[in-house]
Order: sequence, then C-alpha cells, then structure tokens
Amino acid sequence: MTFDTLGLSPSLLRAVAEQGYQTPSPIQARAIPLILAGRDVMAAAQTGTGKTAAFTLPLLQRLAGGPRAQPNRCRALVLTPTRELAAQVQESVRDYGRHDGVRSAVVFGGVNINPQIAQLRRGVDVLVATPGRLLDLHGQGFVDFRDLEVLVLDEADRMLDMGFIHDIRRIVTLLPTRRQTLMFSATFSGPITQLAQGYLRQPVRVEVSLPNATAETVQQWVYPVDKKRKPELLSHLVAVHGWDQVLVFTRTKHGANKLSQQLEQNGIRSVAIHGNKSQNARTRALADFKQGRVQALVATDIAARGLDIEQLPQVVNFDLPNVAEDYVHRIGRTGRAGAAGQAYSLVSADEADYLYDIERLICKTLPREEIEGFEPQHAVPRGRSAKGGPAKGRPAASARGRQKPPSGPSAARDGAPAQARRRTRAGTGGRGAQARRKDNGRTPSRGGRGR
Repeated sequence: MTFDTLGLSPSLLRAVAEQGYQTPSPIQARAIPLILAGRDVMAAAQTGTGKTAAFTLPLLQRLAGGPRAQPNRCRALVLTPTRELAAQVQESVRDYGRHDGVRSAVVFGGVNINPQIAQLRRGVDVLVATPGRLLDLHGQGFVDFRDLEVLVLDEADRMLDMGFIHDIRRIVTLLPTRRQTLMFSATFSGPITQLAQGYLRQPVRVEVSLPNATAETVQQWVYPVDKKRKPELLSHLVAVHGWDQVLVFTRTKHGANKLSQQLEQNGIRSVAIHGNKSQNARTRALADFKQGRVQALVATDIAARGLDIEQLPQVVNFDLPNVAEDYVHRIGRTGRAGAAGQAYSLVSADEADYLYDIERLICKTLPREEIEGFEPQHAVPRGRSAKGGPAKGRPAASARGRQKPPSGPSAARDGAPAQARRRTRAGTGGRGAQARRKDNGRTPSRGGRGR
C-alpha cells in the first residue's frame, strides 16, 4: 500500500513525498480513509508509529477546500497535554499543509501571549493548543469556536493522567455539537473509553497493536545497580559505548538538574529539560540535542510525549517512572517509524515494585544484566516486594516473555488543570498541585492570566 491509495489530494501527496515517506504506517492506512469519510475515530497505536500524520493529513484535506477562517476563529482545534507536543503537531501541520495555504498557529503557556493573540486575530484554520492557555485566550475574548468543524484530542490518556479532564470538559462545552471528533493516543484505558463515549458520535475504534505494547524494534534491558552508583554507571555506559546522543529520564526536576550537573563534571555534555525551565530554554536545549551539541538530554516525563527526534539510538531510564504506562511512552522516543532502538533501565532495589508493575503492564519480563564493577550490594527482587500488594487492574505477566540477558549492553503551569488550581488557592493539596502545575507549565502573569 502507498499513500496514493488512501484518497489524499495531489498537494498532500507531494508534501508527504517531500518529507521522505512512501508507505503509510498501519495506523495511517486504517485511520486516514475513515477520517476522510467524516467518521469520528478513536485510535490507539504505539508511540512512534505516525499517529500525528494519521490525523493531520485528512484534517488538512478537509480544510483545504473550505472558506478561510474569520478573525479570532479557528476551523479545527487540536488539544495536546504538553508544550513540546503542541509544537511538534503544529510543525507537522505546517510541513504537510505548505502547498494548500492552510494557516495554523500554536498556543501554550510559558511564553508571551501577545504574539499568539496577533495570530488569532488574523484567523487560523488549525489551532494547536494546550488546555489552560486556550481557556485563558477564550476568557479574554481572543478565540471564538462557532466555526469549528473538527476537534482532535491528541495523547488523550496523558491529558487525563495530568488532570486536564475538567479543562477538557469546559472546552468541549464551548464547541459546536455538530463537529467531527478524533481521539488519538498511545494507550486506551477505561477512563479514556468513557471519555470517548461522551464526546464521540458512533466512533470507529482503530487499534493496530496490543494495548500498552512496546515496539518490537526496541531492545530493552535492566541494569541492577545501587542507587548511589547510578550516575557513575550512566557515565560509564556513555564512555564505554561512545554514545553521542542519549535521552535520559529522571522522576523529578531536581533529579534532572542534579544528574545533568554530574554528567557535565564527568566530561559529558548535558542539559536538563523540564517544566521549571522557560520555554525558550527548553526549545534551545532540544535544538542543541538534535544538532549534536549536547550528548545527554536529561528530561522529566513532561518531555516523554512531545520529543520527536529522528533516529534517536538509545533511551535510559535513570529512574523508573512511578506510573507504569509512562515507561511505554519513554522508550517510545527510540525505535520510531520501524527503526531499531535500545532502552536501558538503571534499577535499584527500592524500585522493584515499579519494575514489577511495568513488566505486568507490557506482559514481558525484562532481561537483567549486572555490569562488571557495578554489581549491586542490595539485590533487586523479582516480583513485588512484601510491603506492596498486587497491582490492581494490570494484566498478568507472561512467563513466555522471559529472555536470557544478553552478554553485552547490547514534560510554571501550562494549562494547569482547573481542579488543581482551585485546590491550590483553597490551601488543600497545595504541594502536589503546585508540583504538577510547574512541571506542566504555564507561567501565570499579572491578574492570573497566562502570559
């Protein structure tokens, strides 16, 4: 199958060819014809399989033949959970729509709001937004949804995980009821299905992989190591294997900063990216990493859903995520579009429960290998520790998934959820709400408006 068989216009086929693509991915082959036919779609596929193009291409074809957007109005709205993902989606819209004259804009917090207002005043065909900044702009009268034709919820599960459900509900109430609605995500859980039932009309469900599956092209290893020796082991791996480009995930912003400094002290060019960084700093760090000026990009999970780096060879989980689904999204940064990738997890004894949850989620026991000179004094237990109960609602691990270990190493508030904002002002749950708000980051300005 080729893109020519999907019913796309010559101008879009030309744009696709210019991006170097010839054969649609499975999610693109199944979703594009349905969207072109006007159906509501909820689609799930592994990270890195082309979900963005699966909704961007038919969306652009629908808009290309219609009237221009009026001032302060948009014809299609794409909601994303993070700034990085919003910027990535808007870049795809711009690249694929360059021959059709489709106007697009992206709005998110952490940057000056005035240029975004100026773009909206001219009217945009496709508006890509994070929930909080969008609500700010609407509240100030700078965006009107009466002409909206299509709503896209991208990475919907992540938006729910980050507490955006109340903001999403507020936004949907502002939209026309007669519209096409598309929901795309790497995973679909029970709450996501319930959300779809409320907002999609007789949706067609498209799944091209097992729920929460990891890409077969990504090789995965676990390196047991004592927590205090993790920075030393990471520096050793970078040096021994000559890694010129590695994405490293930590669980906290403080941990990202600290690790980046430790890597720099060991002669490894490194930079941290997380919600406390300004948008300009995050953009600059990502550009330096892509262009090879930085070897190690140390990131929190805020970056797991927006980083699109071609041919990224390896990902390292310096800390295991405390939400098992985030593991799938982290390692999905490598092995994209069918390319080979490697994912390494440095696991200490106190993370055994997190590892157990991950292996149950992906129905696979990850191979373990101890690195000579870094053998842990505190062994990493197999299975959940005695203090932890059974993981609720998780699939059973598959014994067939066990492998013999190889001998060699072979995302300030950005649309902070309304509920979290109310909790913080009321003085309950303040620390947790503030932490989420900062790491998902829209920076408030005078009068409580997003800048």
